[in-house]
Amino acid sequence: MSTTEPPAPRIRAVAFDMDGLIFDTEALFHRVAVDLLAARGKQFTPEMMAAMIGRPAAVAGPALVRLAGLEESPEALLAEARERFDALIDTAVHPMPGLFTILGLLERRGIPRAVATSTRRQQALRLLGHHGLLAHFAFVLGGDEVSRGKPDPEIYRTAAGRLGVEPGAMLVLEDSPAGVSAARAAGAFVVAIPHDHSPAGGLREAHRLADRLDDPGLLALLGG
Repeated sequence: MSTTEPPAPRIRAVAFDMDGLIFDTEALFHRVAVDLLAARGKQFTPEMMAAMIGRPAAVAGPALVRLAGLEESPEALLAEARERFDALIDTAVHPMPGLFTILGLLERRGIPRAVATSTRRQQALRLLGHHGLLAHFAFVLGGDEVSRGKPDPEIYRTAAGRLGVEPGAMLVLEDSPAGVSAARAAGAFVVAIPHDHSPAGGLREAHRLADRLDDPGLLALLGG
């Protein structure tokens, strides 16, 4: 795990992003977006992915319509995207490497944890429930439950309050630039985990970078 930051504070709670962090959903999002635009004679680009990743639907949809040069409404496009995504979600999405290792460590140490995601609450509950993960978290905070989505800090400030800790004592695990910015602005300590659709170059604002959820350096922050 790489760092150029001061030592981490004592971690008393952990907030997990979901898409691209708990699950490999960003790969499915990319696949759906490629097919969605191909059906319209368009190409899905890295610029489009960067404009959408980690952001709420109210921001991601218009960004896709604008960058792709489409004339249809963002709402209609997102509705079709959700239909395509939901048709594949139960078989094409998997937990990210190291997830069960870090969850086990947190449970043994009695460190409370929550999910704070830009995804709508009901979809997040469905996905976490399908994989038997709901019992591992104190609560799930969806993007439709806050008034301002990432990169605004509202979701992580809310998560810290519900976890009963000051933001500075909360570790946030993220994979997107928008999510990292939200966590930093909330005052949390942030570890980012890059992947193919969110490379390390866009995550420099994080306090640390880790290779995966069971990165030894990350586990050491939690007393493992």
